[in-house]
Amino acid sequence: MNDDIPSLRRILKTCHTVAVVGLSAEWHRPSYFAAKYMQEHGYRIVPVNPRYESILGERCYARLEDIPHPVDMVDVFRKPADLPPIARSAVAIGAKCLWQQLGVMNEEAEQIAVAGGLDSVMDRCVKIEHARLFGGLNWVGVNTRVISARRPV
Repeated sequence: MNDDIPSLRRILKTCHTVAVVGLSAEWHRPSYFAAKYMQEHGYRIVPVNPRYESILGERCYARLEDIPHPVDMVDVFRKPADLPPIARSAVAIGAKCLWQQLGVMNEEAEQIAVAGGLDSVMDRCVKIEHARLFGGLNWVGVNTRVISARRPV
């Protein structure tokens, strides 16, 4: 699992096309909020949800295998039980990273991803990690552990 700061920074700096599996078109859902944030920070969002034609101005696809262009990261907003087939699809399409969102943890999916040569991140929010590591949380006074106003004791 790649959940240390250098690995997260590397992943977020190199994975520019993000397929968001389970992205909702409803503005108040966490998947929409995270994808919109990432889109506003220069990432290409590729929605994967068979219920919609488009989300955030991007064409929606029913499955990862339907996406006609390369994908760097597969960001998953689904139940943990749904993850193993998604991980196999992520490997099959040549993604670089499988990112399991907050509350989404499936060890089998992680093993599939790692065995397929992908980076794996579990139980973390891509939006929160981006903001924490690249300065987006500082304006609300959150200690990101990257830069601190505290003086050494």
